Amino acid sequence: MKRITILLLIIATMTSTTHAKIDLVTLPSRDTVQLTIYNSADMTLVRESRSLTLKTGENKLQFSWANTLIDPTSLEMLPKANADKIDITELVYPPRVRNLGLWNVESDVAGKVPVEISYLTSGLSWRAFYMGTLTEDEKTMRLKGYVRVTNNSGEDYENAQTRLIVGKVHILDEIAELARRQYPYGHPGPIVMLDKLEAGVEKEAKRMLGQVVAYADLSAPMTKKPKEVKKEGLSEYFLYTIEGTETIPTGWSKRLLSFDMDQVPVVNLYKYEEQRYGPSVVRFLSFKNDQEHKLGETPIPGGMLKVYRNAGNNGHLSYTGQSSFKYIPVDEDVELNLGPVANLVVEPKLMDFKTENYRFNRRGNVSGWDEIRTFKIEVRNTRDINVKVEIKRNFNTQYWNIDNSGDFGAFEKVDMDTVKFTLDLPPRSAQQFEYVLRTYHGVRQEDWTRTVQ
Repeated sequence: MKRITILLLIIATMTSTTHAKIDLVTLPSRDTVQLTIYNSADMTLVRESRSLTLKTGENKLQFSWANTLIDPTSLEMLPKANADKIDITELVYPPRVRNLGLWNVESDVAGKVPVEISYLTSGLSWRAFYMGTLTEDEKTMRLKGYVRVTNNSGEDYENAQTRLIVGKVHILDEIAELARRQYPYGHPGPIVMLDKLEAGVEKEAKRMLGQVVAYADLSAPMTKKPKEVKKEGLSEYFLYTIEGTETIPTGWSKRLLSFDMDQVPVVNLYKYEEQRYGPSVVRFLSFKNDQEHKLGETPIPGGMLKVYRNAGNNGHLSYTGQSSFKYIPVDEDVELNLGPVANLVVEPKLMDFKTENYRFNRRGNVSGWDEIRTFKIEVRNTRDINVKVEIKRNFNTQYWNIDNSGDFGAFEKVDMDTVKFTLDLPPRSAQQFEYVLRTYHGVRQEDWTRTVQ
């Protein structure tokens, strides 16, 4: 079993770093432990509750953080009972001993006293990811959110309450760098490692430590009821509290369910824009983080969404695509790019090209002209459901007119050099339309400007 981080001893006398007479008390296990993990910085706030056995008068309590990423400068201990009778005077770091701190405690009471020990550590992290399952008609989606907590802090946390912070925090020093320093404050002199202390003391400490370390059975089946995630707003931060407790040993990752919402309304949209996406049609999935879409209670942390589709009544799923997204505030829309598809095809073809309306300068040289291009756009839907397609065409000039949009009808102007056609295609169908584009060059641009004004 792994050596536990915290070693609390009552020290009667200490004459040297190599010969110490130490009265050991039974090391209490953690009563509770709470982890508050930030996602914008490598930082976790740990709060531990323990019941210490104190004697009346002076007590010296030892804390070791060897082989962990704890920031020793953040250590704090507070009594949770008899606070008026217990004075935690100071925390000192003995010279020439690495990874060791001593609390000096004056107590007017004897016996067990509950205390809270808090500190900052690095090496704990979390990230969000999501799974979306579309219905067969793709009008609604079951959206499940997860968080994966990873522990590389060097310390095991048994039965810990886990809280997750969304939002940026600004820190002056990196916790990991503070934890890796040889000494909390400067370099006091030659190093005397803890394993150089009296062998009998170390042996007894290890024996006692072995009695209190225990692990939850991570291979045990999970309960059917998912754990509740309590969510609260804290100014510019947002706090997610996972129901119950979790055991997260160092070197392990654990997946926790954040939310599970069924029948979230979604919009499927296919887009074609050759200058942006190349020759392929790209699929987009959009929804809104609001109550109408059965969401909207809290912001949604950024992460990766993998989308599947129900395929028949046997529970089979077909993979649709995936997309990463950033933090989604309440009442905000999100449009996710699921990547190119092969079951929807858009083929533009140049059918005719000519020039006319030449203008000449005084020297007889061409100073302006019009270019007329006729395009045919064919769209094929090989899917078994209706689809909506947006086709954007870029002209690379702001001086243009569409004289005729062919059989398709009207178009929508997006910006100075882009138009959009929108089609609704039935299952396994094809459509085509034509448009005639006239662009103006040279002094003909002046004629176009006077016309539109």
